[in-house]
Amino acid sequence: MSTDLGILFLRVLFGAVLAAHGSQKLFGMFGGYGLKGTGAFFESLGFKPGAFFAAMAGGSELMCGLLLVLGLFTPAAAAIVLATMVVAMASVHLKNGFFAVNNGIELPFLVAAAALGVAFTGGGAYSLDARLGLRIFAQPYVVGGCLALALVGAGMNLALRRADQPKMARA
Repeated sequence: MSTDLGILFLRVLFGAVLAAHGSQKLFGMFGGYGLKGTGAFFESLGFKPGAFFAAMAGGSELMCGLLLVLGLFTPAAAAIVLATMVVAMASVHLKNGFFAVNNGIELPFLVAAAALGVAFTGGGAYSLDARLGLRIFAQPYVVGGCLALALVGAGMNLALRRADQPKMARA
């Protein structure tokens, strides 16, 4: 019982913060920049069109956060969060080292670690996955498949980045 309560608290608190973070990107809530500001930032990182990539990142955080709160499709939601954090670490934070004080990978790393843990533990007894009898999401091959697809998706997302080409001087 205490394990299931621990999973419940982790899922709900983790999911709520993720949903709020996605709302910052999408709607400018909680001091965020909204889609326009976040899109401009994404453009500066080489993700073009920026608004599209910002909507995908914010939408992933919002929807997967809500799914985690509910404990619905838990490993899939956690895997998508993992993919989003891998992209954030590689495109924004890696060049700054590990610790958050220097805008390093520390915070997205912790979010990714929590997502990985939730993917493997599942939603627990107090989840919609359990209530609806969605036992398929507890199968190791499903969890592994979700995580593998997430990493492939993160790699594809990073491969779509386009660095601005230097402008050639006209002769």
